[in-house]
Amino acid sequence: MLRRRPSLIAFDLDGTLVDSAPDIAYAVDQMLLRLGLEPQGEEQVRCWIGRGMAMLVRRALTGCLWPLEDPPQMAEAQAIFMAVYQDHLAERTTLYEGALPCLEALRLESLPLALVTNKPARFTHALVNAMGLEGFFDVVASGDDFAHQKPHPEPLLKTAERIGVDPLRSLMVGDSQADAEAARQAGFMLACVPYGYHGGEGVLRFEPDLLLETLEDLPGQVLSLPIGSP
Repeated sequence: MLRRRPSLIAFDLDGTLVDSAPDIAYAVDQMLLRLGLEPQGEEQVRCWIGRGMAMLVRRALTGCLWPLEDPPQMAEAQAIFMAVYQDHLAERTTLYEGALPCLEALRLESLPLALVTNKPARFTHALVNAMGLEGFFDVVASGDDFAHQKPHPEPLLKTAERIGVDPLRSLMVGDSQADAEAARQAGFMLACVPYGYHGGEGVLRFEPDLLLETLEDLPGQVLSLPIGSP
């Protein structure tokens, strides 16, 4: 349960605001086919999303959730994946229900909003524009904007610093373990959506401060809290 109104709300992108797995899975399977490997399908790829593009490619090439090193075809595979995904990143991707009303309601209150994703910047900005989300965020932070990606706290800490907000008064909204770990290490409050790319084990294990059934519930939850509450 949230005990104070956040002064900054940071959103994850993939699995939180948009269901991008269909397009990501298409690019992964095309990559595998061009390398002479078996495609894995959307259901499997959903379990691999959330730790950045490089880890996704490693997982697809090895079939291992936590590969210890880059496989021999890593560089070629990354190049193929990026080329295919660039051309198809918004063909099957959709906004989650409640995402747009949530952002619109929060924007009306002039509450600072940020997008913090592990997706590379070249894809982040293209997808934000394709989904009609441009203009909602004070900061858009991508996976290659910092030395570290989520679950490292750096992207959240740097985003809060850039906006001029105390991390302890900030809220991370996400769907994955990477989001949860980054939030906790950064001192952010944590809200989780029950869908997305959490490996099929649910988000209750992250012990969020707020569990949302839909993003449309978020404005009512945070805006009802008094400003400056402890």
